[in-house]
Amino acid sequence: MKDLLSRIKEASLIICLVLAAGVAVCPFEAWSGRLPEIRILAMGGTIAGVAPSPTETKDYKPGTLDVASMIRSVPGLDRIARISGEQVANIDSSHMTNELLLKLSRRVNELLPRDDVDGIVITHGTDTLEETAYFLNLTVKSDKPVVLTGSMRPATAVSADGPLNLYNAVVLASQSQSRGRGVLVTLNERIHPARDVTKTNTTSVETFRSPNFGSLGYVLDGRPYFHRATAKRHTTASEFDAAPLG
Repeated sequence: MKDLLSRIKEASLIICLVLAAGVAVCPFEAWSGRLPEIRILAMGGTIAGVAPSPTETKDYKPGTLDVASMIRSVPGLDRIARISGEQVANIDSSHMTNELLLKLSRRVNELLPRDDVDGIVITHGTDTLEETAYFLNLTVKSDKPVVLTGSMRPATAVSADGPLNLYNAVVLASQSQSRGRGVLVTLNERIHPARDVTKTNTTSVETFRSPNFGSLGYVLDGRPYFHRATAKRHTTASEFDAAPLG
């Protein structure tokens, strides 16, 4: 039986390599024989927002749904990873504070060394998402994947973008090739480095872009594809340490 399982794992890895034309695109279970364990840390924002009607995308209350409700709204997550969630905050991200930044950074650094955490997804409002991502990029001390996501439309909208963004973020955090790339941001199927990404529009779902160097890649049909590396220092190579401030 052990020999059979070993052969299945080897075959899975070979298939991963072939599909990616030389770059592994399979989740951690192809390497370890188990589903990866992903912790979702919720900060509120539009992705947790509720509007009076399905056609309202402006007059809504951000930070209304809790993390459990968001997880339930996304089908198929249980086939990607073992999911657990924590509500760190539930705010409009324009109300983000230094204290919350430090709290989030401290919690991420507490979780990542654990054997039962393979990656972290952070749901966040878009007003300050790029600032939070960059702060974490400098202060997180692990090469495990940390992925921020959000949405431009509330959860109650007819064409809500939050569920797919959250699904793709979990996909990205579950992949072995996401390790060592620094903190990542994914919305609208694009993968961005925390250092370069910026919000360019107040309503468009294509708002997050990396104008100077371009995105790192994209997520399509449950697989991430990277077309460039993260070259600047980050996370474990960063000299910044927020621990003494917490």
